[in-house]
Amino acid sequence: MIDVQRLRILREVAAHGSFSRAANALLLTPSAVSQHIAALERSVGTPVVARGARGTELTPAGRVLVESAEVVLAELTHARVRLDRLAEANPDHLAVATFISGGQRLLPPALTRLAESHPGVETTVLEHEPEESLALVRQGKADLALAYHFDGPPPVRPGDRSGLLWTPLLDDPLFVVLPPGHPLADRDRLALADLAEQRWVQGCQSIADMFAGYAAIAGFAPRISCRATDYGFALSLVAAGVGIGVVPFVALTTAPPEVTAVPLSGPAPTRYLGAVTASRRTRPITQDLLRALRQTAATLHPAPAAGMVARTTT
Repeated sequence: MIDVQRLRILREVAAHGSFSRAANALLLTPSAVSQHIAALERSVGTPVVARGARGTELTPAGRVLVESAEVVLAELTHARVRLDRLAEANPDHLAVATFISGGQRLLPPALTRLAESHPGVETTVLEHEPEESLALVRQGKADLALAYHFDGPPPVRPGDRSGLLWTPLLDDPLFVVLPPGHPLADRDRLALADLAEQRWVQGCQSIADMFAGYAAIAGFAPRISCRATDYGFALSLVAAGVGIGVVPFVALTTAPPEVTAVPLSGPAPTRYLGAVTASRRTRPITQDLLRALRQTAATLHPAPAAGMVARTTT
């Protein structure tokens, strides 16, 4: 039988790269960590850690155990959350993790729809980026997470061992946002190559990293006026003429009415929004929220918010 505590210790050794750093994280001595790893190796009959002058590395067997540890420990955390919920007075409690722009556009209408069929629902909303929110669903600390990905496969693949399911909700194309009076504001569509000489206001680090790759394909490196972490702030700077921006469709709800949003022509980045739930049996109220989110997403179309200047094509 493999000891769960020793799996937890092995996971920390893998994360920190040494016994001493893992010991600090676990509030143990390096000697205790070493003894636990040695006992784990005896129980499985093969080395799990290769010790060297530069630290530790997992053996192939160690990598298998760490992958399993992630699943096992998440399941135990999820079971603890479910046990705690059994003692709650109100079973219609939902915890939803979301990134800001998706939560702002999708979540309120969906929760309004949900309240029609579950008038006593109590909702806790947790603000997190996808790399954090998926872990919350896996551990049972969130019933559902709104998340996104860019090019390539979604963060949850069918048949993987993550214990999660990905439900696509909405394609979220990026728009170029221009200040009042900008000479390119009368265009129906813009290519990135048209914007090589512009200065940029960024509103999200993950999009900024991805956008830099597309700009390189178009033959330029973006000149950055501001690296913001909030689309509302970034859009206010665009309106003030600090630079131009690239903003996903769902974030245009915070755009000042005087700015102009113009679609990008390909190759151009697109964000893909989805909902993440546990692959184990989910509660009916979670399924109802997922249904409400899909209904809300179906009403949205990739055009700027009403009230702002827009140059879009159908």
